[in-house]
Amino acid sequence: MKFIAFVLLSVVAFTACGGPAANSSNRSAEIKKGVQPVADSEIAVIELENAAAYGTIKIELYSNIAPKMVERFKELAKEGVYDGTTFHRINPSVVQGGDPLSKDEDPSNDGTGKSSKPNVPAEFSDILYDTGILGAARGQSNDSANSQFFITLKREPGFDQRYTIFGKVIEGMNNVRTISGVQPKDGERPVEPVRIKTVRIEPKQ
Repeated sequence: MKFIAFVLLSVVAFTACGGPAANSSNRSAEIKKGVQPVADSEIAVIELENAAAYGTIKIELYSNIAPKMVERFKELAKEGVYDGTTFHRINPSVVQGGDPLSKDEDPSNDGTGKSSKPNVPAEFSDILYDTGILGAARGQSNDSANSQFFITLKREPGFDQRYTIFGKVIEGMNNVRTISGVQPKDGERPVEPVRIKTVRIEPKQ
């Protein structure tokens, strides 16, 4: 299934593919307003296979903003679902990964997959999409987030209140930028896979 962008023309290059939409309807999602993000006692550590080139990325998670998406992300990480997946979409706005289909030998399906678990309903908030925000990728339905995620490279006002925010990079943003500069690419997909070795959930130091 192909997906369309929901955002303004300035960010039309970013199509947040989070797997097939649950249905053709698109309910208006409630937006959580005036709530400051509170970091969990656990963080996510993304370790890349080519650690010498890409290092690690540490992310704080916001259960008080998006409890369902944080729970899903932790669950998939602990089950090893993200191990061996790639950052399949890289553009000036985001690096995006978390698609189980990116583990296979068919690059044409990267960005179209999801986990075997049910989709996660939208948990939109008025937190701004600034540099380093961890967002939940989705398809046409607001409620179609599942396993895929993205990290913003810069302020993206067109994403505000349109995609669930559930964390932020606290260490390794330079590594995210290194990933964003990978060449050559086939469209937005790196020709040489930028592969995640593992995502660990560990206590915040």
